[in-house]
Amino acid sequence: MALVVKDLIDAGVHFGHRASRWNPKMKPYIYGKRNLIHIIDLKETVRGLLRATKFFQRIASSGGLILFVGTKRQAAETINEECTRGGMPYVTERWLGGTLTNFRTIRSRLQRLEELETILDGEQGLSYSKKMISTLTRERRKIERNLSGIRSMTRLPEALMVIDPRREHIAVAEAQKLGLKVVALLDTDCDPDLIDLPIPGNDDSMRSIELVMKRLIDAILEGKAAAPPEPSVSESAPGRGDRDRDRDRDRRRIPGRTDGAPRVGGLAASVSARSTGPAPAPTPAPAPAEEPVEASGGEPAPGSPESLESPTPAEEPAAS
Repeated sequence: MALVVKDLIDAGVHFGHRASRWNPKMKPYIYGKRNLIHIIDLKETVRGLLRATKFFQRIASSGGLILFVGTKRQAAETINEECTRGGMPYVTERWLGGTLTNFRTIRSRLQRLEELETILDGEQGLSYSKKMISTLTRERRKIERNLSGIRSMTRLPEALMVIDPRREHIAVAEAQKLGLKVVALLDTDCDPDLIDLPIPGNDDSMRSIELVMKRLIDAILEGKAAAPPEPSVSESAPGRGDRDRDRDRDRRRIPGRTDGAPRVGGLAASVSARSTGPAPAPTPAPAPAEEPVEASGGEPAPGSPESLESPTPAEEPAAS
């Protein structure tokens, strides 16, 4: 959806603060002065808003988080509604020191909130006295009021979006200390040098804040829609195409193989033949023995088994 300058004018984005309250560093973003009030250059507003939307869209497409901060009364309701629509964490009450730099403690307080909910909403709370129940209820309300917007933020965000960085200077300082990108809707009384992506505009008008927030959340939703889907279990498992590619690779590695089965035995035989030289000639089989032929007269032939087993007895010498 194209950004029309007329929409910015109707929302009063171009109105700045009184000239006596301006920050000289905001001079490049000021168009002029009328009735002692600075007029913001809407060309710079459009340029900054387009850069911020592209930046947020890129973060959302990669699954990143953007923390929105706006504790002033004009911005709290709009930030609550738009961040709920975009699924992003937000802070609309008092900024607790260390929300970013001491995030481990903040997470411990959120775990305490879960414990209180388990006690007060379950049967375990029936065993407590009325005074203890009242004390735990007050503690629960305090944590919910300050940290309900960042309850789903399980890790540090990739960027920070601030409404009126002059008011939220502690949040900006913590983001700079951690090296996070800071995007801000800043008026003529703010310091643009502290902001990475400034959006010059009226940060006191509800309509101005609503227009800017709507554009940014729309960009986040577009980035989430363009994010690549996570691979499923069936897609991550090796399929038939992967097995075919592995089989073809094995076939190319084995020389002289034409089918798909790996030629392990043939390859080993060829390697053994190369290392030992030519195979020796086969030894001829022995000829079968001939059957003995009986001699004439019923006597066994010489050399036959019968002749060897029963030798002819020697003749006894005659008596003298």
